[in-house]
Amino acid sequence: MKNLTLKHFRYFEALARHGHFKHAAEACAISQPALSMQIKELEETLGVELFERVPRKIRLTQFGESFALRVREILLSVDELGDFARASRDQSVGRLRIGVIPTIAPYLLPTIIGNMTRMHSGFEINVRETLTQKLIQELADGHLDTAIVALPISEPSLTEVALFDEDFVLVRSEADKDQPVPDSQSLAEMRLLLLEEGHCFRDQALSFCSIRSALSRDGMDGSSLSTLVQMVGAGIGVTLIPEMAVSVETRSAPVSVARFKGPQPSRTIGMVWRKTSPLADNLLQVSEVVKASAEMLREQHLSQS
Repeated sequence: MKNLTLKHFRYFEALARHGHFKHAAEACAISQPALSMQIKELEETLGVELFERVPRKIRLTQFGESFALRVREILLSVDELGDFARASRDQSVGRLRIGVIPTIAPYLLPTIIGNMTRMHSGFEINVRETLTQKLIQELADGHLDTAIVALPISEPSLTEVALFDEDFVLVRSEADKDQPVPDSQSLAEMRLLLLEEGHCFRDQALSFCSIRSALSRDGMDGSSLSTLVQMVGAGIGVTLIPEMAVSVETRSAPVSVARFKGPQPSRTIGMVWRKTSPLADNLLQVSEVVKASAEMLREQHLSQS
C-alpha cells in the first residue's frame, strides 16, 4: 500500500460524504474527471471496489463503508496533529472553526467575534451555521473545533460545558398584548408556529406544550425565527422565541412579547468539543469568552427594556 496518500483519503471521504462526484469535486476544489481518476487509482491500489455506481448516484460498497470509518479516523488524527501544533505554538487559539445553531448565531455571534478579536490580535474565526445534528457530525469528522448548541448532547466522545440558561418568551399579536398569558396546556390548543423539523428549538417548544407529535397539531412551520415572528405579526398565530432574539426579531413586526407565569420554558446553552482535541484547554478559555458575551448581551437587553 505504498501508493496510498492523504490526498486519496480526503477525496474518498468527500465522495463518501456527498454521494455525488460533482458535489464532492466542488468540495475538494478539483475537476470531476480528476476526482474520478483519484478514486479509480485508490480502488486499483486497494484491489477492491469502494463504490457501487448506479444511475445518477453512487453508494458505498460493504467494504467501502468499513473503509470510510477507518479513513475518517485517520483524517481526524491528522487534523488533530495540526491542532496540537497550533496549541503548542502559543497560549491562544489563532484560528477557530466554530459551529453555531441558527437560533443562536445571528444574536450572539457578533458579540463573541468582537470580544475574541479584541482579546487576540490576528485572530481568525471560521463560522459554520447549521442544525445540531450536522454540527455534531462535522465536529466528529474533524471539520469543526467546537460548536455552540443547546445541551445536553449526550455524546460520549464529546466534552460538554454548560455556559448559561435562557428563557423562552411568547410572541403574539400586538392586539393581544393585554390578554392573559396562556399556560402550556392552553398554548398547545392555540395555533402555535414552530421552526421546521430538525431544529432542536422546535423540540423544546413542543416539550413545553407537552405535544408529542407535530402531526396532531394545527400549526405552521417556518425556516427561521424571523419568519415565525413576521407570521405572528400578520395575525396567523403565536410562537415562542429565545430571549436573546427578542430585540432583533420583534423590532419590525406588530407583535407583543410576554413572559410565562410559573415554570419558565428555557434551554441550556453550552459548548462541545472532542475529548481528544489538543485544543481542549484553549477551548475552555474560549467558552469563558462566550459566557461573558452572553452576559453582555443580556445586560444590553435589560437596559433597553
